[in-house]
Amino acid sequence: MSVAVAVTDSPEGRLALESAVAEAQNLGTGLLLINLTLHDFTEDEVPPGLEVTVINRSGRGDRDPVTAVIDELDDHAEVDRLVLGVRARSRVGKMILGSVAQRLILRSPVPVLTVRQDGR
Repeated sequence: MSVAVAVTDSPEGRLALESAVAEAQNLGTGLLLINLTLHDFTEDEVPPGLEVTVINRSGRGDRDPVTAVIDELDDHAEVDRLVLGVRARSRVGKMILGSVAQRLILRSPVPVLTVRQDGR
């Protein structure tokens, strides 16, 4: 059993990481950090005292992040939940740009825990 988190370069991505760390600590399990940022995570950015597996971005830069996360979830059968940071979006924004979080919620093979910042 472990918790996965998809981390992006955004406040929502950082909140997802903080929430996933708390979830993994509460459950006494490991953390699979799926890095969707444009930089590799260093040991300084990974929480201490927790078994963390970091999957840094590799391959084509234009690879669909949803496919990347789903592929990692398929490769790591021990994951039993995915943590995502979300934000409010307008209907038009979702229609034109789509939403990675929305697509992950609909396609994830494991339950998804969504977190958002208060006041938004």
